[in-house]
Amino acid sequence: MKTLNRLIQTNLRQYGMIVALLFIVILFQILTSGVLLNPLNVTNLILQNSYILVLAIGMVMVIITGHIDLSVGSVAAFIGAMAAILMVQFNLHPLLAGILCLLLGALIGAWQGFWVAYIRIPAFIVTLAGMLLFRGLTMIALQGQSIAPFPDAFKQISSGFIPDFADGGNFHLLSLITGLGLSLLFVYTEVKNRKKEQSYDFTVSPTPFFITKVIGMVVIVTLFSYLLATYKGIPNILLLMFVLIVGYSFMMKKTVIGRHIYAVGGNEKAAELSGIKTKRVTFWVFVNMGVLSALSGLIFAARLNAATPKAGNLFELDAIAAAFIGGASAYGGIGTVVGAIIGGLVMGVMNNGMSIIGLGVDWQQAIKGLVLLCAVAFDIFTKNRSISWIRFGKLRRKQQEGRSVQS
Repeated sequence: MKTLNRLIQTNLRQYGMIVALLFIVILFQILTSGVLLNPLNVTNLILQNSYILVLAIGMVMVIITGHIDLSVGSVAAFIGAMAAILMVQFNLHPLLAGILCLLLGALIGAWQGFWVAYIRIPAFIVTLAGMLLFRGLTMIALQGQSIAPFPDAFKQISSGFIPDFADGGNFHLLSLITGLGLSLLFVYTEVKNRKKEQSYDFTVSPTPFFITKVIGMVVIVTLFSYLLATYKGIPNILLLMFVLIVGYSFMMKKTVIGRHIYAVGGNEKAAELSGIKTKRVTFWVFVNMGVLSALSGLIFAARLNAATPKAGNLFELDAIAAAFIGGASAYGGIGTVVGAIIGGLVMGVMNNGMSIIGLGVDWQQAIKGLVLLCAVAFDIFTKNRSISWIRFGKLRRKQQEGRSVQS
């Protein structure tokens, strides 16, 4: 029983949102009579939420440092407008135009990062000003009108699919092979990490729980790849998302800059006293957010096949909600890239499921707000329980040590 309690305390916060996502998927699969996990709808879910997930990756890093960015939606809209002007009006090659737009996003991030990191103006004020500034610049650049259409090569970012080199006919065999390969890689990585932890005498989860977790993940990945294979296969945007998730997860977990970001968010003064250049870390986090905002704007413009003055509305709220639902702390220092992606998927599945069953937009907004509040409350609750559990363990050890001394 003690082992079970310890297991729950250790993994509740880590896997709570994954369980919640699975529950929401199963619930809407039932309510929609199987439409939610239809291969076409699964592909649409990926395409519809890709630009929010890109923003969520950058937003969780900003939140980890203890800041917030309210300008990402306006920046995405402005970059989409610039891309349309460059490609449609000036006939610039999509690759060159995309690179210029990403550089422009980096400059915007550097502009805002300078005011936050070095002038010490609160990020809320700086990015609120940025939200108004770049929304206005978007309307000026587009002169209140939409610009379309984009070149076909550019549209492939959001609407294209990876060709089936395995030639499976109507069945996209490459997708299934990719899913099986990722499943094997996941099993190998998990077993290797578990053996490594055991070699250092670290506490590991019980074998039944470990096996259940591995089998569950393999089933999910295989089922997901099968659903993609029965439609058109792997979307180009999914490959880009996979690269971003793996790359940023590795950076946050395994590199010095990742540890510095967590340190700045955990205690900025202590991090500065330990030799970390906290201002530089904050500055580059905002530069990174600018680049990802630009990428999100390009993805959205490619999917819409137009640049519009209303693009990017409420993107910042969706990205912030995804980060917090995924376990990021409002106080900074806590959060993961994978958690932000899971939070974004929770919001995306809910939006899609509620739309399929015909729920009104007013109810959708109310339910999403309630879910966000519950997610943050759950995060605070589990953190307090974890702290209580640690204090209880320390107290028990002191009591045992006192008894051993007396005896």
